[in-house]
Amino acid sequence: MSAAPARSYAPEVIVAAGCLIALITFGPRASAGLFQIPMTLEFGWGRDTFSIAIAIQNLLWGLGAPFAGAVADRFGTVRVLCFGAVLYALGLVVMAYAATPLTLHLGAGVLIGFGLSACSFNLVLAAFGKLLPEAWRPMAFGAGTAAGSFGQFLFPPIGNILIEQIGWHQALVVFAGSVLLVMPFAFMLATRKDGVTQPSATANLPGQSIKQALTEAFKHRSYVLLVLGFFTCGFQLAFITAHMPAYLKDVGMAAWVGGWTLAVIGLANAVGSLCSGWLSTRMPKRHLLAWIYLGRSVAIAAFILLPPSPATALAFGAVIGLFWLSTIPPTSSLVMLMFGTKYMAMLYGFAFFSHQVGGFLGVLLGGVLYEATGSYQIVWWLSIALGIASALINLPIIEKAVERPLAQPA
Repeated sequence: MSAAPARSYAPEVIVAAGCLIALITFGPRASAGLFQIPMTLEFGWGRDTFSIAIAIQNLLWGLGAPFAGAVADRFGTVRVLCFGAVLYALGLVVMAYAATPLTLHLGAGVLIGFGLSACSFNLVLAAFGKLLPEAWRPMAFGAGTAAGSFGQFLFPPIGNILIEQIGWHQALVVFAGSVLLVMPFAFMLATRKDGVTQPSATANLPGQSIKQALTEAFKHRSYVLLVLGFFTCGFQLAFITAHMPAYLKDVGMAAWVGGWTLAVIGLANAVGSLCSGWLSTRMPKRHLLAWIYLGRSVAIAAFILLPPSPATALAFGAVIGLFWLSTIPPTSSLVMLMFGTKYMAMLYGFAFFSHQVGGFLGVLLGGVLYEATGSYQIVWWLSIALGIASALINLPIIEKAVERPLAQPA
């Protein structure tokens, strides 16, 4: 007999609420690069100071994700999402009034980082896995990721306008208010505390503890390869998000080009994520991941080799956007395929931690190497090399459930 459904809302309502949360939480974070030039000019900081704050944010977002996922798996999703939204909003306010590097690192780094770990799309996707019928999941993963992408399309142009009209301090306060809208939508993603979930093709091991689940996962070669490949995704995305506006300004372009490039990335990513969710059900997920990573490397190489112009910047945004978060539907689907839904939030959280370690290094190296060399070229070429490496790493993944001993009848 099938397990009772954990959801109390229609699937359409669950997907809509999760998509709105992803949109709201991803938007301000994707706009961070817009604040680098205004902040560093006002306070006379180097770009490495801003980069360290965003690098800390990426690292703590990843570090907190497995723990936030474990708490959500054990006690339900709502409290975790609401707590994360409050931390995120508080971090934006502290960032708005930061007058020293330490305060900037506390707000933009620590508070926003831990806030994102508890209220961003990693928990939304895990809730989808628990609450939705199996047939809904791949496209829901793509829709949730696409909604985050639309947040990236929506918020940077708004951020540019707010910075010009009311200043960067007040723009961050407005963003903080928008993040609190997560809280009412969180209640539509309520999961039961008793761990009852939608039935899955991959049964969970009866009575499996968190420690046993982690031991099983990190002894599973395909999971380890998936986690290692996800590092590159974070490196590339975080570097481009944090440094693209500054890079374009360095090569002589107006501020609007940086904002609209990030926006175009977000719009194209909405298309790429939906297509990725659809393709995840129709081709081997490891092959899809390999093509995505390889496509990113080709796009980055073309961008840095072509003469810089607004047209090439916007074209790059459109192409890289198709590959931007399209890694997430196949990655999350593989985690659920291998291990089931019981510890989905936690195990995806560890994969996401690898992603954020990559993000930490991408942002940090961007700032440090820029201050040392006056150029972003080294990090661009490192991004290309890592993309090729991740394409190769994903190919040996075996797409099947982990082999477990059958439970003995009482």
